[in-house]
Amino acid sequence: MKFKLFKTLPNPPKMIPGRMQRDWMENAPDKWPYRCLPLSIANTSGWEVLCPETFDVFYNGGNAATDITISVPGKPNYKPSFVTSHFGLGVLTFHIGYLVRTEKGWATWFMGAPNQIKHGIVPLSGLVETDWLPFTATMNWKFSSAGVVRFTEGEPFCFLTLVPHLALDEIEPELFDTMDSEEGLKDRFDNWSKSRNEFNYKLSGKSPEGIPEVKWQKDYFQGRILGESTKIDTHVHKRRLGEVGEDVKPKKKPKK
Repeated sequence: MKFKLFKTLPNPPKMIPGRMQRDWMENAPDKWPYRCLPLSIANTSGWEVLCPETFDVFYNGGNAATDITISVPGKPNYKPSFVTSHFGLGVLTFHIGYLVRTEKGWATWFMGAPNQIKHGIVPLSGLVETDWLPFTATMNWKFSSAGVVRFTEGEPFCFLTLVPHLALDEIEPELFDTMDSEEGLKDRFDNWSKSRNEFNYKLSGKSPEGIPEVKWQKDYFQGRILGESTKIDTHVHKRRLGEVGEDVKPKKKPKK
């Protein structure tokens, strides 16, 4: 499947596959958040659009577009062109520099980098039908209160991931009172629940057996069901997304 990016600026912001690292995860004791595979996979399940330069944004709390002021440290008379105050209501707008095209039935989710925390401002998410749209979309952030925030060079201001949006309408949620309708599910759940409770009890230091040497269970990370040796063949423990390369030359039309 193709994910096409057409430049709308001569030098658009750099786009790269999502990175797993997050400052708060790096700074946690033993970097334990990385043991949660769903977090790491979410961090890497799309492409980051990076700030080409550092800038500060001041918001005075008002509703007008002019209530947001953008400045670049050391450049008092310079305004970056890729970020602006357009909508008002404390919303900051970024131009990603690309027109995005996807295959039929697939949309692009414009969002903030997953599990990335920024004080004072939050990313707004937008699902864009890029399988037919012939114009660009923007990335927007909303201030949670008046104040100043800084976006630094190389920081992701937008995260793009693809969604089969037409298929979502075909999904039929089903609610069950018990797990008995799916063969083996309840036994597997009970085995996992018992094992998890025992492990957490030992980890608390209250068990006479002491704290386990390995401080996390790896069944999910390894794609295994507890007590079973077979690995799940659809399991993913590391994302490998395509790089955004150099210009793709359009194919020449054959001569008549």
